Amino acid sequence: MNKDYFKEKAKVYEKDVKRVTNVENIANAIIETINLDSNMHLMDFGSGTGLLLERIAPFVRKITAIDISKSMNEQLSKKRNTLGCELDIIDVDLTLIDITEKFKGAFDGIISSMTMHHVKDISAMFAKFHKLLNDDGVIAIADLDSEDGNFHSEDTGVFHCGFDRSVITKAAQDAGFRDVAVVDASAVQKPHGQYPVFLLTAKK
Repeated sequence: MNKDYFKEKAKVYEKDVKRVTNVENIANAIIETINLDSNMHLMDFGSGTGLLLERIAPFVRKITAIDISKSMNEQLSKKRNTLGCELDIIDVDLTLIDITEKFKGAFDGIISSMTMHHVKDISAMFAKFHKLLNDDGVIAIADLDSEDGNFHSEDTGVFHCGFDRSVITKAAQDAGFRDVAVVDASAVQKPHGQYPVFLLTAKK
């Protein structure tokens, strides 16, 4: 993904009330499911404009935001002084660039909202997550249940029309994660239907 699919959308990204509500629901599910504490350093994979991390920030020490879109990262950067924790922002395509040597075992947790369907090889991504976490580190990954392909009305680099929960669970387990659990997190209402969103959690 060398193309910035969100270049034109970044400035208006948070004007979509349904999108904001969905991320609020996901954040609440993470807060209710994961034991967050003020010493934690999290990575937000596919952080975008920071809709998820700004809601998690008050509960942790630091968040490293990872996103391929420079335009989205620019919007996030504007929030730096208003967040409840320390923030690092890294422009990188994690599907192409291996940062595990630099950040191996660096994170207490990895959070992500609606990003995995943009990742072609989810098994490889879960393997990277596993390397990036310290022992007993956690993941909290939210994404769409399998859908009819109509969720996205425009090209934003989508590889998966959501996920079968058993398939994404197995991908996490095969990468070495334990205590994998999947719960309902939210639902997005579109003109042509409602699209459930799950939260997958697991430990290293």
